Amino acid sequence: MNVHLNFRFWKRVFTCFTLISLVTACESIQAQQITDRQSQVILGDSNGELTEQGAVRTYYIYTPKSYSSSRPMPLVLVFHGDDGSGRSISNVSRFNELAEKKGFIVVYPDGIDHKWSLRKKGKRNIDDISFVKNLINHLQQVRNIDKRRIYATGFSRGGILTQALTCQLSDQIAAFASVAGSLPMRLEQTCQPLLPVSILMINGTNDQSVHYQGDKKTQKGALVSIPKVVNFWRDRNQCPTYTANGVAFALKNQSSSDRVKTYSYSGCSAGSEVLELAVVNGGHLWYGGTSSDKNINKFNNNLGLDSTLTIWNFFERHTLPQIPGKHI
Repeated sequence: MNVHLNFRFWKRVFTCFTLISLVTACESIQAQQITDRQSQVILGDSNGELTEQGAVRTYYIYTPKSYSSSRPMPLVLVFHGDDGSGRSISNVSRFNELAEKKGFIVVYPDGIDHKWSLRKKGKRNIDDISFVKNLINHLQQVRNIDKRRIYATGFSRGGILTQALTCQLSDQIAAFASVAGSLPMRLEQTCQPLLPVSILMINGTNDQSVHYQGDKKTQKGALVSIPKVVNFWRDRNQCPTYTANGVAFALKNQSSSDRVKTYSYSGCSAGSEVLELAVVNGGHLWYGGTSSDKNINKFNNNLGLDSTLTIWNFFERHTLPQIPGKHI
């Protein structure tokens, strides 16, 4: 009888223990699922939007598969040219492929009506510099962004916007790169960045849209000449007078190295750097990018310059310096 009672007792103990274990395990699994849902981010291609200045603004984003919500990741903003879009400049620049390989998030904002505005004026009443500032804040809410490794680049009008951003967002963006872009003349006297600016400029000397030698002062939206913009940033960054002329990167075709002149200024204030790549007789294009124009593809193949990789290599060298009294 005692044996029978002992058996029944231990059977009940075992059953209760098993049930408790199952409940605990189920609760643990459920908690893990909730945590995963809360931190879930679409990897690869996706689209996003935010409301800014009373308008719904859109962007295309690529998040590499190596992304983890527990680890901050660098962010690269890429701005399209007039009549372009986030998707179109992503196709041309192929930043997605590099983002997957190197481990950074890349975002391609869309301009309203496929254009960018540098200040509130006229019927559009849109200030895209303000939009970019709010976009960065928005992206920091939906992705784990490394606040000291945010970068901006753009092509054509997007490159001009990138240059304009240097004047007001140097305390948020660690380095800038413009392709076929320049600094608007109206900003030349008023541009006062809070921090030294690291900037890379890639321009063709035969660009018929953004002239290498600049525009006349009377022209609407006149741009500063490329050599003068380089000197502008040298002065702002208190760079040494030493200039290195030569190939600052590896070209695929070494025989074409004389077609790219480089002007490099390093050792500037707070570790900033100014680098210009002048493509001799180059036109208005993203060098090394994709194109449906056979002549452009032939030119790119002969040149061997990969603007996208060159820009990322430049960005990797720079991190936003700590600002006294400001937590980053």
